[in-house]
Amino acid sequence: MEIKDPNPCRVIGVLDDGIASLSGTALALLRNADVIIGGARTLALLEREFKAGAVRHDLTGKLKEVPEWVRAARADNLACVVLATGDPLCHGIAPYLAQHLCVEALDILPNLSTLQLACARIGLAWQDARIVSVHAKDAGEWQRGATPTHGMYALAQAARQQARLLILTSPDNSPDRIARLLLAEGLGDDFLMAVAENLLQPEERVLAELTPQEAAGMKFAALNVVLLWRVTPATRPVRFGLADAEFVQRQPEKGLITKQEVRAVSLARMQLRADSVVWDIGAGSGSVGLEAARLCPQGHVYATEKNEADYAIAGQNHTAFGISNYSLYLGKAPEGLDTWPDPDAVFIGGSGGELAGLIDGIIKRLRPNGTLVMNFVTLENLATATATLQAMEGVSWDVLQLQAARSKPILHMHRMAAENPVWIVCARREINND
Repeated sequence: MEIKDPNPCRVIGVLDDGIASLSGTALALLRNADVIIGGARTLALLEREFKAGAVRHDLTGKLKEVPEWVRAARADNLACVVLATGDPLCHGIAPYLAQHLCVEALDILPNLSTLQLACARIGLAWQDARIVSVHAKDAGEWQRGATPTHGMYALAQAARQQARLLILTSPDNSPDRIARLLLAEGLGDDFLMAVAENLLQPEERVLAELTPQEAAGMKFAALNVVLLWRVTPATRPVRFGLADAEFVQRQPEKGLITKQEVRAVSLARMQLRADSVVWDIGAGSGSVGLEAARLCPQGHVYATEKNEADYAIAGQNHTAFGISNYSLYLGKAPEGLDTWPDPDAVFIGGSGGELAGLIDGIIKRLRPNGTLVMNFVTLENLATATATLQAMEGVSWDVLQLQAARSKPILHMHRMAAENPVWIVCARREINND
């Protein structure tokens, strides 16, 4: 038999029209509360409904203190209310409280989300939309190739994968900045925007069917939400096994590129998952890292290339690929690797003469069950790699020699032309479960 908490903390969703947004039950609970917790704006909106002597806590900048305020109120058998915006379970405070208290200690009274209201204003169905919050620390304007630490990273990824987006903004990550993100990612012609400002207030304004080009230069009220919907069909790119000709390469002589057959086997040996963190060292034309980025839509690829010409070409391929989970750096490994997160998979296509030290450093950084894959075309580099791995404890490794032959026309027939042999060395740090 379920036993309900006799004095739960009530988490009440509120909208900007104040008591008009509250049900009779929610309003009665608010009026009888002994302790009321909320943001400064919400407290001011409803303060006339507080009973005399009710204790108020402004949670602005004090989120970590809220669970203790709730515990203290419940310990004294006081009626406690937390005021939240809209639906407390939609990027709201309720999950945080449930994590730090317990679900049974909460009674959640949700309201409409401001996102639902915005969709209603323009008649946009939202059942298949993706909700994204950019209410994060200001990391500045979005730059192509930004890493997951940027507050708008999740939005950039979602815009690649979703047809409809409902976005909770912040004063810094505003609608115009969102529009500039779309332009930077080459998506300016693919989406239309709606911006709903000051919902349920006298100065409410809804701007529908803005193009990103228009919105990028506009200013908006501080309180707003953004809706995005795709107006061009999403592309369906090949995710794995692209032909070498799909990549820009240095001309007139071909630049560094891992050939299709070797690339396919190398990516297979990397054991990638949807959320893998991948390092691509010696990126060349970027072929391995860019295909890895497509295979890891919830992960991220960090690539480095020391040759300026190849770095520029890898950048061109990045632009052409239409992905937002790839960061390319100009430099010679291991410089800069200490700033990257630990990898699930690493590919070495070029080492710049630092192979032994590079292998040692990477093995130490690999996440559990992570894999290092290396390609070599010279006996000397193969010998260095195997000798380095052989001397390391707790590392399993193997070598695969791969030699492909491709058909070539000869008169009215075809012959087989052999590609240079490549050694694929795979290493994995063994996990001790003792």
